[in-house]
Amino acid sequence: MTTLTLIGKPDCHLCDVAREVVETVVAELPEARAAQVEVAEQSILDDPALYETWWEKVPVVLIDGELHAHWRVSPDRLRTALQPHTGWFSR
Repeated sequence: MTTLTLIGKPDCHLCDVAREVVETVVAELPEARAAQVEVAEQSILDDPALYETWWEKVPVVLIDGELHAHWRVSPDRLRTALQPHTGWFSR
């Protein structure tokens, strides 16, 4: 199982764009791989520790707890990171 976490905040245009990229890339994955990707969203407004760490970098994408991207999410880079043979999954 791969956990992809999107950290953002309400009324954040870049967060909305990042969410769309994540949803599109995960939807394009083969069904068996998509079933192994859990997408979670967290708001920096709900957690003081998240706010302290990420407030100036949202949106942030973590893959299995490790920073993948912040501010802008590249669909191609995310797609590569989620591939079983080249991305985080192969670890």
